[in-house]
Amino acid sequence: MALDLFTACMSHHTAHQILHDVFGYAAFRGAQQAIVEHVISGGDALVLMPTGGGKSLCYQIPALVREGVGIVVSPLIALMQDQVDALKQLGVSAAFLNSSLSAEAAREVSRDLLRGEIKLLYVAPERLMTEGFLNQLERLQAENKLALFAIDEAHCVSQWGHDFRPEYRALTVLHERFPCIPRIALTATADAPTRREIIERLKLEQAQQFVSSFDRPNIRYRITQKNNAKKQLQDFIENEHPNDAGIVYCLSRKKVDETAAWLKEQGWDALPYHAGLEATTRSKNQSRFLREEGVIMVATVAFGMGIDKPNVRFVAHLDLPKSMEGYYQETGRAGRDGLPANAWMTYGLGDVVSMRQMLLSGDAPEERKRVELQKLDALLGFCESTECRHQTILRYFGEAYHGDCQQCDNCLSPVDTWNATQAAQMALSCVYRTGQRFGVGHLVDVLMGKETARVLQFNHHQLSTFAIGKELAQAQWSSVYRQLVTGGFLEADIEAYGGLKLTEASRPVLRGAQEVWLRRDAEPAKRKTSKAERGSRLREAFAGANEDPLWQALKAKRMELAREQGVPPYVIFHDSTLLEMLNRKPQTLNEMAQISGVGQAKLVKYGDDFLSVLENSANGV
Repeated sequence: MALDLFTACMSHHTAHQILHDVFGYAAFRGAQQAIVEHVISGGDALVLMPTGGGKSLCYQIPALVREGVGIVVSPLIALMQDQVDALKQLGVSAAFLNSSLSAEAAREVSRDLLRGEIKLLYVAPERLMTEGFLNQLERLQAENKLALFAIDEAHCVSQWGHDFRPEYRALTVLHERFPCIPRIALTATADAPTRREIIERLKLEQAQQFVSSFDRPNIRYRITQKNNAKKQLQDFIENEHPNDAGIVYCLSRKKVDETAAWLKEQGWDALPYHAGLEATTRSKNQSRFLREEGVIMVATVAFGMGIDKPNVRFVAHLDLPKSMEGYYQETGRAGRDGLPANAWMTYGLGDVVSMRQMLLSGDAPEERKRVELQKLDALLGFCESTECRHQTILRYFGEAYHGDCQQCDNCLSPVDTWNATQAAQMALSCVYRTGQRFGVGHLVDVLMGKETARVLQFNHHQLSTFAIGKELAQAQWSSVYRQLVTGGFLEADIEAYGGLKLTEASRPVLRGAQEVWLRRDAEPAKRKTSKAERGSRLREAFAGANEDPLWQALKAKRMELAREQGVPPYVIFHDSTLLEMLNRKPQTLNEMAQISGVGQAKLVKYGDDFLSVLENSANGV
């Protein structure tokens, strides 16, 4: 490849000119400008910015301004192709180097690199660490052709993180062998301990830290009690996302396969993704999800880190994640384009028990297990909280948030609480009287006076707790037990196959020395539009667009162009750019150039195509 004149001239442009001319944006967002200027001046940086916050611009623009090539270290081999395709659409000379390339293709990239014909090179950490590649980088450094190092997904360096990659530990070599080349480490999620570990492991003690707000105001969080999860999921998708792309997370591979097959039977375009599938199947399914519209990916957490698809309109969890970090990162894959998106989760006591069992029965050291259980407890507290979801998430990451978000279930439909002290005493007594080895189903049968075979087998119909709880319905007792486990009054005993046993925290409750207040589970209700939903102008605009023939025509043109070039539709234009075209209806190339996301290269390539669509619509064609 030859370095085109467009890219060659970039180093003579200012950061603002590149932002506008290449990327098509009028202004930086948040801390972007400060980060860009700091790195351009040669400073190291640690950037904590939420998914969809524009992290990539923080290293792409400095790489274009500074002399030489920007080296981007990324663990996401499967997505490098799409990232490079997106840069090429902008007229930027970019390439990737990883194990997916043939030997000849890799040699060609290396030749172009040494000739100075690449401005951004994405490389897997294991490839970067080879002595041959490090020697190439030293040659570039000697010729003043090394612009910067960007370490993406920097939380992978943390042994306590949910995406630990041992090879990231070796990246200290960048500091040791290239001390004068600026480094920028980026992550979308890192609590305080993980942040400290990133700094220590990557030798970033002198780096300036840029911590953006972790709030994702366009995401609506909703958590509901599990009651026929598949039907609940189907109702959620039918009512709110009938034509949208989304991700459904499940804990096990078997459940992924079953859920994907079931959704397909119901008429949805659903695909499975997990580590047990053949690599070719995973690659094919991921490609379809990225390059087609309206595909639902049902997956384990093996899918998702670094997903660039901006118009994922929902993320659903049919099982609990392991931690708040995991939940935040997984839900953060929705709405990267800033348009409205939903994070929906259903869970029950069974999820709590199975997740605790999984963590405690693993091979991890005891210290690691304690940390993981603390993280799970924080997530459970979040699930049962009656407070604003946005507020609770941000508090966990050490950020203050004031007021109600009106973008979560607790704010839109405030939760009732009730004095459940007497019910809690009954529930705890029943656990004790039955020997602290039975699950919720059996305990509820005893409390409600059901003479089932198992109750009679163990003579539990003769206990003092038999039939003392008839005033509450079965679902209410299930809720009481779920919340008592979440509150730490009960715990699952792995040796008793998930049977419940008392903890020290239950003693003052049983003695009557402590009150217990629980949230009152809402009754399932038919969907209705709330005042807060009607008040969201952005949500209204997006919902209205789906019914507009011009919106469908713009999306069809985008898909046509994407298929011609073999790239995902969002590489042509994001939904937010099409939405602005729909609302502003530009009539000339000059007017089209004012649309956010339309840079010079894309204006030349696609301006006339989309103007024709707008003109035909205006003429009723």
